[in-house]
Amino acid sequence: MRLVSSAAYSDVALSVYVKVKALGLRPEGCQAKSSTIASYLGMSPASVERGMTQLRRPGPDGVVELVSDRRTLPGGTGTSALRTVRTMTRREAFVWLPVAAAEDLTPRQLRAYALIAFAQARGIALTEAELAAGLRHHSGRKAGQPISVTAASAVVDEVEATRWMTVQRRAGAQGRHQYIAHDIAPEARPDGGCVAIAVDAEAAGTSGSQEWASSQVGEGSGSPVGEGSLANKESPRTDSPNDERAFLSPAVGEVPVVEGARAVENPAYAAARTEADAGLALRAGGNNQPSPSKPETEKRSSRGGGSPRASYDGPQLAMRPHIYAVLEPVHLLLERVHSDFVVRQIAREVGRQLREGTDADRLHHRLTARFAKVMLSKIRDPGRWLLGVALPRWGCGYQDCEAGVLWSTGKDCEVCAEIVQDKAAARRRAQRIEQGLCLEHGTRPGSAGRCADCVLDDAMRNPAPVPAPREPEGPPRGSCGDCGARIIVVGRALEDGLCKLCREEAAALGAAVVATPAAAPAGQETCSDRDGTAPCGRKALPSRSVCGVHRVQELAGEVA
Repeated sequence: MRLVSSAAYSDVALSVYVKVKALGLRPEGCQAKSSTIASYLGMSPASVERGMTQLRRPGPDGVVELVSDRRTLPGGTGTSALRTVRTMTRREAFVWLPVAAAEDLTPRQLRAYALIAFAQARGIALTEAELAAGLRHHSGRKAGQPISVTAASAVVDEVEATRWMTVQRRAGAQGRHQYIAHDIAPEARPDGGCVAIAVDAEAAGTSGSQEWASSQVGEGSGSPVGEGSLANKESPRTDSPNDERAFLSPAVGEVPVVEGARAVENPAYAAARTEADAGLALRAGGNNQPSPSKPETEKRSSRGGGSPRASYDGPQLAMRPHIYAVLEPVHLLLERVHSDFVVRQIAREVGRQLREGTDADRLHHRLTARFAKVMLSKIRDPGRWLLGVALPRWGCGYQDCEAGVLWSTGKDCEVCAEIVQDKAAARRRAQRIEQGLCLEHGTRPGSAGRCADCVLDDAMRNPAPVPAPREPEGPPRGSCGDCGARIIVVGRALEDGLCKLCREEAAALGAAVVATPAAAPAGQETCSDRDGTAPCGRKALPSRSVCGVHRVQELAGEVA
């Protein structure tokens, strides 16, 4: 799909790519000359060479689609080039195109056919505007821009004329066309194939020999020039039972009331209706063909001196019992709806919801609750209120949600609660923007454009880094091994790890022990000092005769 969706490749490059890839599937590969490929595609050799040049050059993403291996000798003789296409990856989007389509269709028609085939494979309802966005101008002032919808419609009509595609007019959702791309050549398909079926379907939907054409620019989903857009309400001429040209009622889910009915003016027409009414509804078993028309001289109204309107004595229409039972809370409003078209729309909407799985009790409760919340005098158009307010389901995408409450459990819907919170937050944000307040805290920002709460939150989220402790400059420091005082580890402190006072005291004590060896009893482990009048019972320090407490007292006295 790179060649189809990218604007960097012209239409002729797609046709050349399809033909070269098809020829490359042979055992010997693609060895055809440019003139030979041009004869296959019905184009000039210059156009084929231009397409090959685009395929050999790197695209916007740097990918080269075609590799050409030249086998010409320096003197100009030899064989044609061997051309191979790039191998596609498994995750790359692609579409299968018949080689015969590249030979029958022009390059622009082939590109439109590829877009339709890809949309058909993916199940995408393609519109003419989307198709026009995929077809671009490749020369002139509009090079690179999409073509108009009118031009795209003309391309669609040309492809349909070649029988490579069938267009089912207004057969899709919302009056869209349905495009069916065929993968078999027109001459290989039987005459009674899908094309004939599509033509019959179109002929059944028209009342004359008028040819269909794609819609024009600016006309939306309507018909071609002069026919306007699709009708959004029933014509009065098909709403009257006296109009014999009218179709039979297409209302689904309605049953006829035939008991006690008298014969109508047209016995053949009455017999046809009686036979049709024997079915499930008034669709008459698919017989929607109009009856013979009335004379043009007959008037439908008695105004202006014309003949009075003939009274209708045939059977009247009625809803199915289960649909009428569901609408019981709003029977008062239903009686005030005077348009048969709107009544049928209401019945169809109720029937659709019941077919899709909505419980009758749930729909009955919905109508009761919504009708109880409005004054009857406020409802000016009962039909519009029933179709637009009473019948639609309110809530999120969860089918069990009924106006924010789960129908099966009676609990609040969490999805709706989140939606309400999001909307409230959006309104609060818009209000704060309008008032110039902080969007997060609602306070007045300072001169720097930020409020105090924002600054505090930033400080809490991103605290200031704690400075690492610095080592003091100078020589290394340590602790005395005797008294624990902080000392500078230099000189003799490197040897014994003592401060000056502890070193001198140790030297003096050692000299006293050597002079009087019997002065200190051997094996003394307790302090020799006294606590008041009693001897101290603490353990003496190593190489000291006193404990740590009395040693500190001695040092404090010496310092003093």
